[in-house]
Amino acid sequence: MGFRSDFLWGGATAANQFEGGYNQDGRGLANVDVVPQGDKRKDISHGKIKMLDFEEGYYYPAQKGVDFYNRYKEDIALLAEMGFKTFRLSIAWTRIYPTGEEVTPNEEGLVFYERVFKECKKYGIEPLVTLTHFDIPIHLIQKYGSWRSREVIELYKKLCATLFTRYKGLVTYWITFNEINMILHSPFMGAGLVFEEGENPEQVKYQAGHHVLLASAWATKIAHEIDPNNKVGCMLAGGNNYPYSSRPEDYFLAIEKDRENYFFIDVQAKGFYPNYAKKKFEREGIHIEMQEGDLKLLAENTVDYVSFSYYSSRVVCSDPSVSQETAGNIYKSIKNPYLESSEWGWQIDPLGLRSALNQLFIRYDKPLFVVENGLGAIDKPDENGKINDDYRINYLREHIREMKNAVEVDGVDLLGYTTWGCIDLISASTGQMSKRYGFIYVDLDDNGNGTMERTKKKSFEWYKQVIASNGEQLD
Repeated sequence: MGFRSDFLWGGATAANQFEGGYNQDGRGLANVDVVPQGDKRKDISHGKIKMLDFEEGYYYPAQKGVDFYNRYKEDIALLAEMGFKTFRLSIAWTRIYPTGEEVTPNEEGLVFYERVFKECKKYGIEPLVTLTHFDIPIHLIQKYGSWRSREVIELYKKLCATLFTRYKGLVTYWITFNEINMILHSPFMGAGLVFEEGENPEQVKYQAGHHVLLASAWATKIAHEIDPNNKVGCMLAGGNNYPYSSRPEDYFLAIEKDRENYFFIDVQAKGFYPNYAKKKFEREGIHIEMQEGDLKLLAENTVDYVSFSYYSSRVVCSDPSVSQETAGNIYKSIKNPYLESSEWGWQIDPLGLRSALNQLFIRYDKPLFVVENGLGAIDKPDENGKINDDYRINYLREHIREMKNAVEVDGVDLLGYTTWGCIDLISASTGQMSKRYGFIYVDLDDNGNGTMERTKKKSFEWYKQVIASNGEQLD
């Protein structure tokens, strides 16, 4: 017995990397808009350098993305041709409430997503919608310090109520926050946090994190009240930590690092702050300000499913003299000598996906959803304009194979699988276009030059066959 008959095969995108149209139809400015390509991108993403508007001398790739905003019909038709069962995309908060504080939502923004969802439904594609994918209005950062303030929870609740009401019957599957644990690793990109001199970053991150957790619980509550058919999930940046050696210190460090990543999901899926987190806060002098009713809200509004991204596993070592690192999705890792790496240094570990699925399913006993997985690579059209991306096919094939083992052999309850960047889009970590993930090539370079023309890669037909066979035909 393989994947369930209603398994949701598809692909994933994010508004800030995909839509473009940053200044069209009343949309406001968001944190993700003002993260430029180049050598300052990392420090800005980490909240170390404050940049809250466009500045001279920088290229901001999110401004035009790959122009899904104006090409959504063409793009959804291509996804339908592949046989997609689901399409993961996110809402740009500033399309709905440009500053976050408007009383009345921006109708043009609401209409855009309504058209997108109806276009999906026309082809039998189920929208999988992330409410917030690294996205908060700049105005809320300037006025409230982003998620530092409880005020933002009320504004998020307003956004949620608007979306759940408007799209009732069009959208059933929701994710509250993309890779919620990124607030610890990329605070501005993940949550609009910029640190001021003299602040304790850990205190700020975990207090803001508490507000994000409350907002997620409110979203779950509101979604279920407006439409009991709604399914609401949480999401983490996944990937297990391996100990570098069999030294007990390495093994325990791996436990600690995994626990750090699971923290937010522990609260969202179990409904309470775990003891290890409470002890950490005591040790480090972190005080989480709570109000009466906070813990009750978290306990009564746990998520329906757990979703996660998976690109690679990581390795940790307790010996500081072991320092050979490899790149990763925001995270760095000790190099694993048993694994090959992508062109960007991300280590390729299909079996790690099976391990992650097992760990998460055992930990939460809730349905899982792999909502990001893929290979960022340089795609070069041949003399006929064809892109023979066998490297991508091989990567995805092996990951799907191990995902299937997790279901068939291990008994993991898995709802679906959406590959990252099914149509080429802007890389979140680097801001590059040349780091491509899609089945569909977009003619655009790292400097924003190109026709935006879409071209099917070899992997397009391969994934079409995978979906048609429900994962049985992988070669």
